[in-house]
Amino acid sequence: MTAVPQPSCGVIDGGTHRFALRVFYEDTDAGGVVYHANYLRWFERARSDLVELLGIDQRAALEAGEGLYTVAEVTIRYLSPARLGDTVQVETVAEQVGRVSCTLRQTALRGDVRLAEAIVKVGFIGPDGRPRRQPAAWQDAFASLLNTCSEPRPEGQE
Repeated sequence: MTAVPQPSCGVIDGGTHRFALRVFYEDTDAGGVVYHANYLRWFERARSDLVELLGIDQRAALEAGEGLYTVAEVTIRYLSPARLGDTVQVETVAEQVGRVSCTLRQTALRGDVRLAEAIVKVGFIGPDGRPRRQPAAWQDAFASLLNTCSEPRPEGQE
């Protein structure tokens, strides 16, 4: 029987979710530098993995008519370019958890070099697209990351 590879999966280490990826040709411009919008894709992929590792089944909630998370706000800062062939780690920590939304800090790193940082606010919305209180178990799952999250790195430290 032929082995079937499984999709990559991150890990939760303390209060930090870590998700590794490789920079492929499709991620870059003609000079081999990662196109800025791809950091948003990587951050989304890491958040999706985090949600799954927390045991949150957004698909089931959506199919049951309960709702799902959506990005409400993003602030991103580009610090250093990633290049073709680099291994990048996206780290995600919860900064604030409320009844309707969560604020996450995400950092893309190549080794110890910070490539990009984003503050992402995700809100829970119902099928009608309006904000709705997130399920208590989901709120608790995100809140569990708050007590153990690592301290932010000092500004300018790489």
